Amino acid sequence: MAAPAVTYDSLCRQLAAGQFAPVYLLHGEEGYYIDDLVRRFESILSEEEREFNLHVLYAPEVEPGAIMDLCMQYPMMADRQVVIVKEAQAVSADRINKLYRYVSSPVNTTVLVICFRGVQAKGKELLAAVRSKGVNFESKKLSEYNAPAVIGDFIKNKGLKAEQKALEMLRDYVGTDLSRLYNEIDKLTTALGAGATVTAADVERNIGLSKDYNNFELVDALAVKDTGKVFRIAEYFRANPKNNPLVVSASTIFSFFADLMAAYYCADKSESGMMAELKLRWPGQVKRYRTAMQYYNAFQVIEIIAAIRRYDAMSKGVGSRQTDHQLFRDLLFHILTAPGNIKF
Repeated sequence: MAAPAVTYDSLCRQLAAGQFAPVYLLHGEEGYYIDDLVRRFESILSEEEREFNLHVLYAPEVEPGAIMDLCMQYPMMADRQVVIVKEAQAVSADRINKLYRYVSSPVNTTVLVICFRGVQAKGKELLAAVRSKGVNFESKKLSEYNAPAVIGDFIKNKGLKAEQKALEMLRDYVGTDLSRLYNEIDKLTTALGAGATVTAADVERNIGLSKDYNNFELVDALAVKDTGKVFRIAEYFRANPKNNPLVVSASTIFSFFADLMAAYYCADKSESGMMAELKLRWPGQVKRYRTAMQYYNAFQVIEIIAAIRRYDAMSKGVGSRQTDHQLFRDLLFHILTAPGNIKF
């Protein structure tokens, strides 16, 4: 009986080691992992074996019965055949669920891969059969919290190291788009070579993100109320809107002040205690919050969080006719001058 779920990394290791289950269910919101795994499954067979033993089907174009009949066939001049069913999310749950009859008793010489790209799998009996006889992989979207860890791990796997600021810059610039993230890191790998340390200057030079004008620097400037630098960065964002979407900037600012609010309520305000409470990865991040606590009290932070929420609503056209950049400058001014006059 196979494990009911695996991670992307562990599944890649199993495939590389030639450890194959008879059935795989790939589903979930993050399409990058599913697309990459499909490429890996296609590579299970040698180039000569693929001609007769690799079958890529599209669920809307083929009946479940035909898929099951194909899976029951024996491979030709190979140890196994690979049957990949794409776009399963495009058919009804009742239709795709019929595959459970094969999945409940699969053929060991067939590797069946069923893909629901962008959504969770449907079909109660199919899911139960996969959990019993195969591998269930749910591809989850990258979150703002775990983005730096994923970026750091991928850079490490590429044989590179990275400065903290470079990781922060990549997170701010790329966000949670994995396809774009891996493409940018591939560019850095090609440019720098194995064993290199990725610096902020490398990110600026190879990706086009300014090491002085980015969300990381903006938050640092806000943390110490460096008004001049805050508005210089805001002006740079206005002049370069394509590389600096304000929705990402506002989200980054919100995350910082939300964590700053949490920092005030940490029971253990030691470095290790704050790292655990705020789920930080580097001690240097604690210093940033401790510094900001010298410039903002808890009441100011509450007011700032409320202002960011108002900005978010107004930037979507609720109660304002100002441009996004006018609203953003107003938000920055409010943050820097928040009196913290909260009434309870």
